[in-house]
Amino acid sequence: MRAVRRALVLVLCVVASFGVLGVGDAQATGSVCASVLGSAPVRGPANAVAWRAAIEMPIAVFGRAPVGRTLGRPTAWLTPADAPWVLVIARPRAGVGRCWVQVRLPWRPNDAAGWVNANNVVLEQTRWRIEVSTGRRTLTLFRAGVPIRTLSVVVGKPSTPTPVGLFAIVWAIPWNPNDFLGSWVLELTAHSNVLQQFDGGDGTVGIHGRGGASLLDPLGSAASHGCVRLANDDIDWLVNAIGTSRLPGTPVQIG
Repeated sequence: MRAVRRALVLVLCVVASFGVLGVGDAQATGSVCASVLGSAPVRGPANAVAWRAAIEMPIAVFGRAPVGRTLGRPTAWLTPADAPWVLVIARPRAGVGRCWVQVRLPWRPNDAAGWVNANNVVLEQTRWRIEVSTGRRTLTLFRAGVPIRTLSVVVGKPSTPTPVGLFAIVWAIPWNPNDFLGSWVLELTAHSNVLQQFDGGDGTVGIHGRGGASLLDPLGSAASHGCVRLANDDIDWLVNAIGTSRLPGTPVQIG
């Protein structure tokens, strides 16, 4: 199945326009990336579409898109244990005879990003997008740029605010509906800017349900340690709407 999908992706994926690149760089990027990925316009998240990259093996991550003739040393390694899918956040670039895509990384800082060899990932388009408004205390699900439903949520309290920025879902974990975290935990690439450690973890922020003591904080309030809480029925609906396997790599804009 993976081999079939990879073959399809090679036919259907990547490079669009080249923005600030010069004509020569644009031609090089187009030639190198087209030979690897095809001609579909992969780029950072837009209103109607985003791209996610499957991590199927340990891959090298570079802080800058490699250029010239020397690859250099990677700044990190990304494995399937870190994230099954990551969000593509920029147009592809060519360098060192390879095509590179920039992705959102699942660790600190919250804007952590790196370039990975496009040969080592499978790119897939997604039309799903989530927006969280900390001011209105709402979560809105979009498909192809169209709002599907807006839900009332609990966001971070003033002393431990929900971080803002462009993030992505890392894991979709079924949970105990009667537990504090409710029926689902959607772990994000976001981390608390206040809590470096929390509940045995590194301050990871997620979207999750409500159960037990978390029911004491009413929907529409600012009362969490940074996570976004939904009613169990609402997060169940959200998971079912997108699909469990399609959730990782889904863009989440928090503002």
